[in-house]
Amino acid sequence: MDTTANGPTRVPPQRGGAGTVLNGTTLTVGELIALVDGEAVPTVAPEARERAARSWRTAQRLAAAGRLYGRGTGVGAQRSVPVDEGDEAAHGLRLLRSHAGGAGALLPARQVRAMLAVRANQLLAGGSGIQPAPIDALVDALRLGVHPAVNEYGAVGTGDLTALAQTGLTLIGERPWLSTESAEPRKASGPYGEPTGRVEKAEPGGESVASVAGLARGGPSVAGAELAPGGAPVAGAELAPGGASVAGAEREPGGASARPVKTRQSQAGSGVPSKGPESDAQWVGAGSGVPSNGPAPDAQRGGSSQAAASAAPATAYGEPAAAARCVLAPAVQLVTLPGPATETVYVPVSASTPATADTPAPGAALSTGLPAPVALQPGDALALLSSNALTLGQAALAQRELDVLLRATHAVAALSLAAVSGSPEAYAAPVHALRPYPGAARAAGEVRRLLGLPDRPQRRQGRRIQDPFGFRAFPQAHGCALDASERLREVIEVEVNCPSENPLMDPDGTTAYHHGGFFAAPLGLALDAANLALLQTAQLSAARLTALGDPGLTGLPPFLGGGPATSSGTMILEYTANSALAELRSGTMPASAGHAVLSRGLEEAASFAGQAARQTSRATDAYTTVLACELVAAVRALRMRPVQAESLPPPVEVFAAATAVLPAGTEDRPLTGDVTAAAELLPRLAEL
Repeated sequence: MDTTANGPTRVPPQRGGAGTVLNGTTLTVGELIALVDGEAVPTVAPEARERAARSWRTAQRLAAAGRLYGRGTGVGAQRSVPVDEGDEAAHGLRLLRSHAGGAGALLPARQVRAMLAVRANQLLAGGSGIQPAPIDALVDALRLGVHPAVNEYGAVGTGDLTALAQTGLTLIGERPWLSTESAEPRKASGPYGEPTGRVEKAEPGGESVASVAGLARGGPSVAGAELAPGGAPVAGAELAPGGASVAGAEREPGGASARPVKTRQSQAGSGVPSKGPESDAQWVGAGSGVPSNGPAPDAQRGGSSQAAASAAPATAYGEPAAAARCVLAPAVQLVTLPGPATETVYVPVSASTPATADTPAPGAALSTGLPAPVALQPGDALALLSSNALTLGQAALAQRELDVLLRATHAVAALSLAAVSGSPEAYAAPVHALRPYPGAARAAGEVRRLLGLPDRPQRRQGRRIQDPFGFRAFPQAHGCALDASERLREVIEVEVNCPSENPLMDPDGTTAYHHGGFFAAPLGLALDAANLALLQTAQLSAARLTALGDPGLTGLPPFLGGGPATSSGTMILEYTANSALAELRSGTMPASAGHAVLSRGLEEAASFAGQAARQTSRATDAYTTVLACELVAAVRALRMRPVQAESLPPPVEVFAAATAVLPAGTEDRPLTGDVTAAAELLPRLAEL
């Protein structure tokens, strides 16, 4: 199962074609997931792009007439400090750099791609005042399969400031683009948390991660290569202690530099090693030199280290070049190398200077397969930052996983009800018509449909008058989860289709509003509610699992053991399910109950919606295990149950799908494979 991309399952999006139009008003969660997984190609509605352009012109006009927050002033507690005349563009660059302070692990590609799609669509809603070029670059990144390096921590539910600042620096060329096809980076990171310039190989059959983005302080560089006179890279340079790591160089224990090693011959023009005969590494393309720390190595191939150092410019932060030990091509092509372990290269864009007037036109992707670097304009920085786009993307991914699991739960609960010959009275339509909660009525109706029951099922003679709560109260508890998931989807679709930027440009072009629309209270509360509701239905799943091992309810051997009387059968699944349930429960402390006072007291509250989104993602992972354990036990019980006239028939399609996948043996044996197979089956059951 793929758990690296925010969730255990991927569901084919429900869409009508191969393209998704971003227009700032109608993006759905299903369409967003299609963009994230590359199953739809993004296009921009012309009227939406023009709406964004009008907003940009409005911001320019209003800024010329008077100060706008973040454009003519500092931000946060610096809101009253004016920006010097003529310093607006440099102020924006400083804003991006100063806010790119995220920390923690790099986020999975799916989450970052979701952020890109959300932010592009929000900007097309036309309230930000940003120029159209960043929107074009965001859409190009989605289309080309690249994304910024974004760290996990940095937001408190009042805007995903660090993630969007990192994105902004990537858009202008100061940070690397990462390939969507790659595995997630391992623990080898540079100053920004990006992977250093070395290849990390996985086991045969797995994926490996390579990087040509060993970052100097000014931005990405291809580390370990000297500059010959004229700026061309020279391969095979050794690493001095304290220097940057390099693809194609080994380190001795303790981190000291070691001998150059053979690497694959470079693909012409690509700037990265490609498959081929072993040779010294050749990094193709002269470009801006970005120095790394540490003494320069000895001169090699016709150039002295002193000459190379004198040719190297200062870093993007203005420090003098310490030594010419890194070279950066203006753009490096994304190359996936074939082999037993696929090698996907992280690709940088020129980082030593922001884009200039010579940069290709906005929206024109470079021939190297990367978005064209954006020339930052006054006001762009804060306009880009004023959003919870990452949290919304994470929430959308989690909501889709939650929706799949909740639909699969109908099938699993129906199997369990049949396995214990439970009473269908609790699912009768009149019961739920008198207490008209939509979710409860839907849950009961789905179980009736799967079991082929009428709206008014009758109690079977000779059976229990009523069942334990896991069966009898299922519609009530599970219905709350269905309602919460639907509410979460509604909130997400409102947020991704409206402008939230501060200041907000009025569509009439005459006013800018300073407001708090970026405060993500609706989203955080909807996520918290979904987490709490999921816990309720997960607890009933664990209760049904326990019931399936009770001979008093099933008439079968204890724990569904198929051997001697001392057999343990499915006993251990209760432990596994409750372990996962404990993980789920630990994440249901409402994130919205958190509190923070920031920026010298100006921002004295926070929604912590980002934390709630991560909790929802973890909760769905845990619930997958709980539900899979119940599925394994229910199918085993139905296989062992003798056919009797009073028995409740199992759902035919669901039972056939499950028995085709789950092992049939009832002897005591490890059940990890059974649980894994059951978890992988859940998306299919959700569609039945």
